[in-house]
Amino acid sequence: MVNVLGYEHTWNALTTFARARPLRCLGADINELYDVAVLGAPFDTATTYRSGARFGPNGIRQGARRLGIDRIYVPLKTRVSEHLEVVDCGDVPMVYIDNKVALRQLEQAGMSVLHRRSLRTYEGKSLAKDGNFHPRILMLGGDHTITLSMLRGVANIYGPVSIVHFDSHIDTWKPHKLPGGPWLPGEEIPVTHDNYFWHAHKEGLLAANHSNIHVGIHGAIDSWQDYEDDYEAGFVISQVDEIEDVGYQGIVEKIRNTVGNNPVYISFDIDVIDLGMAPATGTPEIGGFTTREIKKILQGLDGLKIVGADIVEVAPAYDTQAEVTQIAAGNIGWILLALMAKTPLVA
Repeated sequence: MVNVLGYEHTWNALTTFARARPLRCLGADINELYDVAVLGAPFDTATTYRSGARFGPNGIRQGARRLGIDRIYVPLKTRVSEHLEVVDCGDVPMVYIDNKVALRQLEQAGMSVLHRRSLRTYEGKSLAKDGNFHPRILMLGGDHTITLSMLRGVANIYGPVSIVHFDSHIDTWKPHKLPGGPWLPGEEIPVTHDNYFWHAHKEGLLAANHSNIHVGIHGAIDSWQDYEDDYEAGFVISQVDEIEDVGYQGIVEKIRNTVGNNPVYISFDIDVIDLGMAPATGTPEIGGFTTREIKKILQGLDGLKIVGADIVEVAPAYDTQAEVTQIAAGNIGWILLALMAKTPLVA
């Protein structure tokens, strides 16, 4: 007799990222061990153009339904589940009426996960400052402001990290240059999705010696001073058009030369992909990478010591009926997990 209660397809089971095991990581299952936590950050109240990314986490999970952590990612010859215990912890509770409180909630949730011991240990010395092995986080956003909360937690465990930042925009604008001014005297300038890296730089969360890189930049700037400020924040830039001249191999080489052997955090804004392939985002720009180019670049990062990653700015309300943006984001997350699976965090 068929056990109909245990019969699941990709379309009728509980929706988790790539069918990862659901876990109440911040609640009843707090003592369970795992290697990677998928966390959602339903937050979009620090956007500067169009909102909607608060629905991104579930949209990305929806886009990852056909995938599976137990399936082989052929280009990297990797089955994630053979190397990592990946769990989906659901979304972090974040209030929608106070950005400061919401981002503190996210920071505390990230800290809670990162400070635990991971299920697996490895031969060799851990990259963590305390010498232990800790879980990694794949964060599903949410607008890009959430990266600052995650970097605070990651730096607490590993120290300053190198950033590989896929985006149309540099996101290092000095706060005094935010639109909407002039600000009232004495008024605090808020953290938003276009200045969080400046704050990360000021807080000492980023690796020194210009070991951080923006990849795929093709948005407008207000003045050339923006690029000087960006350099001051510790970044080098790879413009999207470089792929026409040096190919994906040249971009991969530039990334690897920039970050060296440092611990790496990958932050992936979906708007780095061409608008025709990923329309559902808050600050769209034309002329981005194709999904095939993105896959080749990411695959070229095999061997980097990725301590954490996020995928942000997916706003499902602007997607096509075919869910092309959400499917692209889901696949990118799967590749990021495969990269994590291939390289343990040992010195």
